[in-house]
Amino acid sequence: MIPSGKLSSYITGATLEKSHDSASPDRPVTLNLSFKIDGEIREAFSQKNWERAYNKHDNGFRMTIEVDVKSGRKTIMPLKFVRKAALFWTRTPKIPHRIWVSIVKDDTPYYPLTVEEAQSLLFDVNKIIELAASGLPAGAHRLSADIRVSWGKHDYAQATEISGRSNEVELRAIA
Repeated sequence: MIPSGKLSSYITGATLEKSHDSASPDRPVTLNLSFKIDGEIREAFSQKNWERAYNKHDNGFRMTIEVDVKSGRKTIMPLKFVRKAALFWTRTPKIPHRIWVSIVKDDTPYYPLTVEEAQSLLFDVNKIIELAASGLPAGAHRLSADIRVSWGKHDYAQATEISGRSNEVELRAIA
């Protein structure tokens, strides 16, 4: 059953941070991109909806996240990664429910013990990006990240694509 509220899904708190103020060929810059996916999809991703979806053989959720790190309007580093959730029948005594979820994040499976932990693992993104100075011409750059997140139709959610943009950080590239 698809929720019929006025609530929609959106990206919040998109923040880009840098490890250094300058980048040189011998020292790349580490960027840290963090954001949360909130709204309808986060609320719909609950144990009650997992049980209903599992009974209808809808036992997987796949979310694609695309990030374009930009210098001004030029994309200098495109990234694409996936988060997955798999619904399964559990008999773990720590979990008082018949149907539960595992989350695959950065190719590592996680088995959360609460719904809130599952939502956090799936919808809270903290990505480390290594940026080599070789991709940047010498001089000052204003870096930002354009974010696109999409998922398909499920028993508890419509197919959706949402987008957001991070703050800008200043970086000096040294040749």
